[in-house]
Amino acid sequence: MSDQSMLLVADDDPAVRQSLERTLTREGYGVVLAPDGQAALDRLRQGGVDLLLSDLKMPGLTGLELLKEAKAVSPDVDVIILTAFGTVEEAVRAMKDGAIDFLTKPLQRAQLLRVVRQALERRSLIQQNRALQRRLDDLLGEGNLIGVSPPWKQMMTLVQQVADSSATVLIQGESGTGKEGVARAIHDGSPRRAGPFVAVNCAALPETLLESELFGYDKGAFTGAAGSKKGRFELADGGTLFLDEVSDLSPVTQPKILRVLQEGEFERVGGTRSMRVDVRIVTATNQDLSQLVRDKRFREDLYYRLNVITVTTPPLRDRREDIRVLAQHFLRLYAAKNNRVLEGFSDEAMGCLEAYRWPGNVRELENVVERAVVLARAGLIEATNLPPNVTERSVTFTRTETSSGSGGGGAAPDGVFTIRVGTPLAEIEERVLEETLRFAKGNRTVTAKLLGIDPKTVFRKLKQIEADENDGESAEKPAES
Repeated sequence: MSDQSMLLVADDDPAVRQSLERTLTREGYGVVLAPDGQAALDRLRQGGVDLLLSDLKMPGLTGLELLKEAKAVSPDVDVIILTAFGTVEEAVRAMKDGAIDFLTKPLQRAQLLRVVRQALERRSLIQQNRALQRRLDDLLGEGNLIGVSPPWKQMMTLVQQVADSSATVLIQGESGTGKEGVARAIHDGSPRRAGPFVAVNCAALPETLLESELFGYDKGAFTGAAGSKKGRFELADGGTLFLDEVSDLSPVTQPKILRVLQEGEFERVGGTRSMRVDVRIVTATNQDLSQLVRDKRFREDLYYRLNVITVTTPPLRDRREDIRVLAQHFLRLYAAKNNRVLEGFSDEAMGCLEAYRWPGNVRELENVVERAVVLARAGLIEATNLPPNVTERSVTFTRTETSSGSGGGGAAPDGVFTIRVGTPLAEIEERVLEETLRFAKGNRTVTAKLLGIDPKTVFRKLKQIEADENDGESAEKPAES
């Protein structure tokens, strides 16, 4: 960072200017000097300055006056005030006017360099977060779903392909992966976008209430039914009906859903007249419907009607490239709701977010960021604002540029990924293999060369990882609710 940073020093004492120039240039910083406040302001207007160090007592413009003018001319440039006559009142006033720090002469070299380094690191973080914010704005301009990772892009490509069809879609994925958002994207990309999008959580309603919610009821259908009521199918006529947690449909309700899919008609609860609707059905579940069919807990014919096209939402641990943009999105959302002004995340905080496994997926990340926004007291969210389970110690692995040699793939880019201390060795091996494979753009031969192992070992280990994941899903998903 230092070889890219330009520091402007304003002091009417030539000896101080020369001393600061020697100290800062030895650290690799670029330094320009100004003998007074007006000269510093003129140089600041030319641009290219990353940090201003200004004496407090100068002829013409004083340090505090220069501070105010500098913030008007270049708000992004931080200011450090230097003085041999410092008082608590002046320090407080300088900080209120926007100074990032206040140092008393004679300056201690170690303290000076520490404050300069911290100021430049803060500026760099703010610039990174603003760049991330611009990227986020671009993504939001493309739709409500946010993601830049290969698994997310692959899923969205499928969503775009199926959206303009009339086929029923089954969305499968872990809890918190954004299945309802995908359902809305399918609706918004379809010819039915002008029609209603009606969502029903099948797990949130008891069986008797769910049937009347879906199909409506006629007057007198049951005690308390003083009038007729339209059900969700009628309300979704001409649009899309989203049935979330469809695996929780009761054996009584399943054949009635099947009839709507096959015939396009149903009767209200307590009614005798068939009603016709034009509805596209999109369903979602975090369970394995095929296993439920084998267990005789879900109708096979309904399963095949619902599972014309399957879209799988990837868990957040498989789309780590998306953590930054998602975290920034939630920060902006909850900062606005809580009237907070926050630029983004410190490097340590973001490192913790990217290292965490996120068993609760995007929903858990959203909750963590909301908590951090409420607790943050500075311009950046720090690691101390995150929950203890997210900030447990981790180890960072650095990927260095390595020639791929023959076999294609090109030079591997620089990068890092983080593994938490205490992670089982088998999981570390799996993570390193997966990250290196992504790093090599899917080329298994290059992956083997980077890891120093035989390509056959890569194929064998990847096959074992896939088998373990399939076994885990078969064992766990039927037990989820």
